[in-house]
Amino acid sequence: MEKDKDMEMVLKLQGIDYELGELERSKDYLPDMINNLESEIRETSEALESSEKQLTEQTILHNKLDVELATLNQELAKLQKQMQVIKTNKEYDALTNEIVNRKLRISSTEEEILKILTNLDELKEKIKEYKQKLQEVDKDNSAQLAYLKKELDSIEDKIKVKKGERKNLTVRIDKTLLSTYERVRKGRGDQVVVAIRKRACTGCYKGIPPQTIQEIKKGEQIFTCDNCGRILIWTEDSS
Repeated sequence: MEKDKDMEMVLKLQGIDYELGELERSKDYLPDMINNLESEIRETSEALESSEKQLTEQTILHNKLDVELATLNQELAKLQKQMQVIKTNKEYDALTNEIVNRKLRISSTEEEILKILTNLDELKEKIKEYKQKLQEVDKDNSAQLAYLKKELDSIEDKIKVKKGERKNLTVRIDKTLLSTYERVRKGRGDQVVVAIRKRACTGCYKGIPPQTIQEIKKGEQIFTCDNCGRILIWTEDSS
């Protein structure tokens, strides 16, 4: 009966050690999770800012080209009017060249304006999408960030509590059994006490002799696996 009680405490100790391991591991992965969530918000915000900046630049350029186009049209109209009063072939040729030049520049400017208008439409659509995405990401990630940061801040306190529970428990466990547990844990990690399934150790799947299984069932002494060294127990699910 005493061995059963010791085994119950060892199983509880294994549970505490597993929780301590999870807490220690969370000190590594929680900052990564927080960074990923913050990066998603930051990258979406930066994409929005970049698109808004491009929209401003393209709008300024569009306005500038509109002024240039208006000026070119005015110049063209003036040149075409001058055609009515020229007196020599030389003046006619020079004026014709100027008119052709203005028309080419007008055509080029109009094409550039059309491209900019297309860009403006695309940028406005992008900005709309980024704003919606940022709103969603900020809402979803902010809630997760608050939770994760709270968890990260509380880890040390939780570890301290669990270590206190562990200390209070280890002083009540048989020293030989505790020594075996600590030795196996050092070599095998969290899985120290394992159940028997299908007449085999569930830690390494090595078969257990029938006589040993019968002794384990009695619960009068502690048995370890000859292959992996883990502490063996018989449970209701063992067969």
